[in-house]
Amino acid sequence: METPAWIGLDGQGFGLILKYMLNYQTSLDLAFQALADPARRAIVERLTRGPASVSELAKPLPMSLPAVMLHLKVLEESGLVTSRKEGRVRTCRIEPKMLSQAEQWVSERRRMWERNLDRLGQFLDEEEP
Repeated sequence: METPAWIGLDGQGFGLILKYMLNYQTSLDLAFQALADPARRAIVERLTRGPASVSELAKPLPMSLPAVMLHLKVLEESGLVTSRKEGRVRTCRIEPKMLSQAEQWVSERRRMWERNLDRLGQFLDEEEP
C-alpha cells in the first residue's frame, strides 16, 4: 500500500498537520482576544468601510492617541488589521483573511447549534402526548 503524499517517509505528516492546527487555533485566539475590547471592535467596524489613518480612527474614541496606537498594535498582532506608513501618515486596513477565519469559526458553531436545537425540537415534538 502506498503512503499518502501528506505523510512523509519519516512519518512527519501528522506533526505538520498538528502544527497547522495549533497555528490556526492560536491565530483565532488572538483575533477573538483582540475583538473582546469595545474600542478595538469600533476600530475594526470603522475599517470595514475602508482604510483610515490613525488620527481618523482615534477621533471618535474617548482616549488618547497613544492608547489608540496600543489598540492598533493588538489588532495588528492578531492579524485583523494591517498598516502602512506613507510619509508621516500611518494608514490602517482591515485584513479580510483573518476576519473571514473568525467569521467561519462562528458560522460553523452556529450551524452545529442550529442542528442540535432542530433535533431537540423534533424529539420534543415526538414526545408530546
